[in-house]
Amino acid sequence: MILLDGKKVSNDIKDEIAAEVQKMKDRGEKVPHLAAVLVGDDGASLTYVGSKVRSCERVGFESTLVRMSNTTSELELLKKIHELNDNDDIDGFIIQLPLPPQINTQKVLMAVHPDKDVDGFHPENFGKMALDMSTFIPATPFGILELLERYDVETKGKHTVVIGRSHIVGRPMSILMGRRGFPGNSTVTLTHSHTKNITQITCQADIIITALGQPNFLKAEMVKDDAIVIDVGITRVPDETKKRGYRITGDVDFENVSKKTSHITPVPGGVGPMTIAMLLKNTLLARERHLMANRR
Repeated sequence: MILLDGKKVSNDIKDEIAAEVQKMKDRGEKVPHLAAVLVGDDGASLTYVGSKVRSCERVGFESTLVRMSNTTSELELLKKIHELNDNDDIDGFIIQLPLPPQINTQKVLMAVHPDKDVDGFHPENFGKMALDMSTFIPATPFGILELLERYDVETKGKHTVVIGRSHIVGRPMSILMGRRGFPGNSTVTLTHSHTKNITQITCQADIIITALGQPNFLKAEMVKDDAIVIDVGITRVPDETKKRGYRITGDVDFENVSKKTSHITPVPGGVGPMTIAMLLKNTLLARERHLMANRR
């Protein structure tokens, strides 16, 4: 069994990005600038955003954290987004989810300019991705592709089963695994909460990508021998034996499933670190695009 070590690969990618940023500095060019908008004080969101800011520092990016209160209106947030769209100093920005209930998430994500949408959530970028055009790929799916590529996991002709159909992971993953090229060229089955006989389907899978958010959902009896398992789930499960009072658990019963697999991602330390690394990669891409546009 080979552990797909997202922590190691993400560090490699950050080192590569840092080297590119140093070249930009040596040429006297502006370095990439990533902004994050955080509305409210959700604990997990604060942790994620803090990690993104520290990652920016590590690779030499400029970063801006825009904090807004839990009572921020939709109009106020949209105004802030338009300011960021018009700010030429910022190459890309993200809206940290979830947003408070008074705000329409879809409306907010639509307001982000596609050229600065380094999360890859805007319909224009999603559509380009579906058509195999050059665009920002959502960071988590992008991270999974990078893991598969760097570990040289064969995907051509394989049966990939995706569990979960979210717009952030499941749906884009089902499109990307079926695209021409590597990683891709696999036959994809997209499953979800209304799928019947899911075990029957997962037992046929060469590759399983699960993004359900349901701890220990995927059991050993649902996986065939030598399958490749990518666990995107991250859930805080109460655990009094831990200092923080909880432990991080994925969608996969790792202890038992890992005994049957040829490759598997751990949780934590698998897909999670890759998401931030690929967000940085998208921001670098945004900077390079803006540079090219300014030269024309």
